[in-house]
Amino acid sequence: MAKLGKRTRAAREAFAGKEDITIEEAVSLIKANANAKFDETVEIAMNLGVDPRHADQMVRGVVGLPNGTGKTVRVAVFARGAKADEAQAAGADIVGAEDLMEAIQGGKIDFDRCIATPDMMPVVGRLGKILGPRNLMPNPKVGTVTMDVAQAVTDAKGGQVQFKAEKAGVVHAGVGKASFDEAKLIENIRAFVDAVSKAKPAGAKGTYMKKIALSSSMGPGVSVSVESATGN
Repeated sequence: MAKLGKRTRAAREAFAGKEDITIEEAVSLIKANANAKFDETVEIAMNLGVDPRHADQMVRGVVGLPNGTGKTVRVAVFARGAKADEAQAAGADIVGAEDLMEAIQGGKIDFDRCIATPDMMPVVGRLGKILGPRNLMPNPKVGTVTMDVAQAVTDAKGGQVQFKAEKAGVVHAGVGKASFDEAKLIENIRAFVDAVSKAKPAGAKGTYMKKIALSSSMGPGVSVSVESATGN
């Protein structure tokens, strides 16, 4: 624990006094201080000027990161017949119908993304209280309720990231790994920020993007200039 404390202190000292820096500076700082024994995820958190309790201020969407997430994504698909075969062929980890519903009801949730064909939604709908809080509920707005299950599985495994504003108007996601080249991380971050920017809801008033912060899994966070992130 002493070694971990020493490393944490060193990281905090390196980050001290640095606020509203450019994406380039932030990525360089994070990579230099991501010293855990595993490949840390680089995470983004965005404070938005919205109140998602109001339907016209909900921020939700999906973005394909150009350089992937570096994470192995396990995909579950609710489908029957030929569509189940398509999902399996595309690389889905779990494919099922009522049997999959029962497994989830029993507490077995060993997947990161859930996809369903439209005809399966009456079955999936019974899992709302389980999948909803985990942000796993299939939704046509982010392409996870679809007849094209093969493409949805491919997208999920190829670096597609979903985002949704939480109660305080915060959106967060993993945008790559600390082992990524700086240029690839920067490209991913800009793609994510651009997608959130384009998802600005009609009911948003005043400043939309209030604050952006980057961090690694085990490291402190650093605030990034909104102008630097958006290119404005």
